Amino acid sequence: MSPGIPATMRAAVHDRYGGIEQLRLEDVPVPAPGAGEVLVEVVATSINLSDWEGLRGSPAYARIAGGLRRPRQRVLGSDIAGRVAAVGDGVTRFGVGDEVYGDNLARKGGFAQFAVAPETALARKPSGLSFAEASAIPQAGAIALQAVARGRAGERILINGAGGGSGAFAIQLAVAAGMQVTGVDNAAKLEFMRELGAHRVLDYRAEDPARRDFTRTGPYDLIVDFVAHRSVFAYRRALAPGGRYYVVGGTLRALLRVLTLGTIVGALSGTTLRVLVVREGPEQFAPMADMILGGEVRVRIDRRFPLEEVAAALVHHGEGRARGKVVVEVQPA
Repeated sequence: MSPGIPATMRAAVHDRYGGIEQLRLEDVPVPAPGAGEVLVEVVATSINLSDWEGLRGSPAYARIAGGLRRPRQRVLGSDIAGRVAAVGDGVTRFGVGDEVYGDNLARKGGFAQFAVAPETALARKPSGLSFAEASAIPQAGAIALQAVARGRAGERILINGAGGGSGAFAIQLAVAAGMQVTGVDNAAKLEFMRELGAHRVLDYRAEDPARRDFTRTGPYDLIVDFVAHRSVFAYRRALAPGGRYYVVGGTLRALLRVLTLGTIVGALSGTTLRVLVVREGPEQFAPMADMILGGEVRVRIDRRFPLEEVAAALVHHGEGRARGKVVVEVQPA
């Protein structure tokens, strides 16, 4: 290891799937970068739904990449921002001291003082963004950009789960693109979604069934669903002729229904019902950073937690209370 890099670091680790009781802070060895990899001294990391799912091992698809019986990666946290502390053989794009950010979904490790990431997963952090802001962009920004790109100016778009990290970006992108935006989330986020520019907001917990179930409203030209759990036929009902439905997250049952039955229902009805396959990498999230620097989109950080309070950060996000992004500040910027 390079001079000045400690042998151990503080990290939030878990060895079993379950609730936050599985998390604990430990001193663990600082990882060494291999060929094509970079060791990042983490300044900030943002919480994503994938972290909550990776902690619990649920829905079941979280275990496909994360380990069937126990977590393959002991340290969660994929969206990282920090400074390059060391580089492995063959790394040419970064040097020690460079400020970087990216989605380290394959390796994770952001809930720690140091994380190893492939060179290809990282981009240089723009000087106009703080480390906290940069950490909020990669995963949520890439998802929002690719989802909203399925729509066109003048169309009616509904975003289910619009008050979270990806949803907050998606509302702003859709409004900027000239779409009529309906946002769905819980009552505590209705005003937040209006602030982001949503033209109409729905509370999925409302007593009135007509305002609780968005599939009975519409019709919509595009639906982006971050928390799918309804039937394919309900989604079809909410679509206009030629409409498109894209699911990004939700229950395993809902995803499988869209993958199988959705294809058939869409073909028979002249609509599209699909799972959005999100492409990863700097070329996917860097455009969001450019838009933020240009003032077209804002990063909305709901709360910031120190590394010692990772468990509280995960609960705040996982229970659906976060308006926008939740950031863990591993060290002072």
